Amino acid sequence: MIDYPALRAVATVAQTGSFEKAAKALNVTPSAVSQRVKLLEERLGAVLIERGAPCVATGRGAWLCRHMEHVGLLEKELMARLPGLAGPGEPGRVTLNVATNADSLGTWFLPAVSAFAQSSEALLSLAVDDEDHTAEWLRRGRVLAAVTSLAKPVQGCRALALGALRYHATASPGFYARHFSAGATLESVGRTPALTFNPKDRLQDAWIRRTLGRSVAYPTHWLPSTQGFVDACLTGMGWGLNPAPLVREHLAAGRLVELVAGAVLDVPLYWQINRLAADRLADLTAAVVQTAARALIPRRGGGDGAAEERAGGRSRRRIGRRPGA
Repeated sequence: MIDYPALRAVATVAQTGSFEKAAKALNVTPSAVSQRVKLLEERLGAVLIERGAPCVATGRGAWLCRHMEHVGLLEKELMARLPGLAGPGEPGRVTLNVATNADSLGTWFLPAVSAFAQSSEALLSLAVDDEDHTAEWLRRGRVLAAVTSLAKPVQGCRALALGALRYHATASPGFYARHFSAGATLESVGRTPALTFNPKDRLQDAWIRRTLGRSVAYPTHWLPSTQGFVDACLTGMGWGLNPAPLVREHLAAGRLVELVAGAVLDVPLYWQINRLAADRLADLTAAVVQTAARALIPRRGGGDGAAEERAGGRSRRRIGRRPGA
C-alpha cells in the first residue's frame, strides 16, 4: 500500500523548502512531518529530501513529488464531478512544476501561463534553466512540462512544435560607430566587447559562425539577465543577441542597430508535457500553443533539418536557418 500522507509530506517539504513550512501547510507538527518523511525513506532505502536551507527533493524524491501532482489533479477532477467527497481533509491547491528558458520567460511564456493561472485553481512553480536541461528535468521527473529545444519527445511525453524565437545581433548606434566603423568583420568582432548570459551561452558564437563564416575569440561581459542584455546594449556596454520582441521598437526608433542588417537567428522551441498529465492540463497546453503562435516565428518545413546546428544562447540552443539562407 502506498502511504499517501507520507508522500504528501515529502512533496510539501520539497515545495515549501522546509519541514516547518510543510507542517503549517499540512496543519500538523514539524515532528510529524519529519517522522513521515523518515519512515518513507527507511521503507524505500533512499534519501528523498536533502536537508538544508532550503530543503530540496532528491532524484527519487522528485519522482514522488510528480506522482503527487498527478494524484492532486485526479482528486480535483473527481471532486468536481462528485463534490460530496470533499471535506475537511480535502487537499489544497495543486502546484504544477514547469520549466522554461529565460528568454521565453522574458518575452512570451509568462502571458501564456498567466492566462492559464487566471482560469485554473492550480498554482505554478516555474523553473528557469537551459533549454537542453529542461528536457533533462522531464526525464528525471522534476517537472510535468517544459519549453525545450528538443524536438524528439522525451520518454513518456508529448511534444508540440511552438515556432521559433527570433534574435537580432544589436548594439547602440554610438557603440557601433566606435567599434564597427568599417562594418562587423571577424577582425572587428574579435576585439569588441560582447555580452554573454552565462558559460552555457553560445548564441553569439553561433551568430558569428553563420554570419561571418567562422568562429573568433572575443572579449565579453557576463550578464545573466534577459532584460539586462537589452539594457546593456542600449547603454553601450557591449553587443549581443536579443529576442526580437524586446528590441523591435528600439530598432525601429534607432536606439539600437543591427551589426549586420537582416542577419537574424531563429531558435526553434517545443512544448513537451507528461502524457499522464496532458489531458488534464489541456488548458495549459492550449494557452502555451496559442500564445506562442502569436509571438513566435512559424517554423519552415518539418523536423530540425541538417542545416541546423547545435549552439547555446541564454542557455544551450538549436539555431535554425536564417531567412533566405
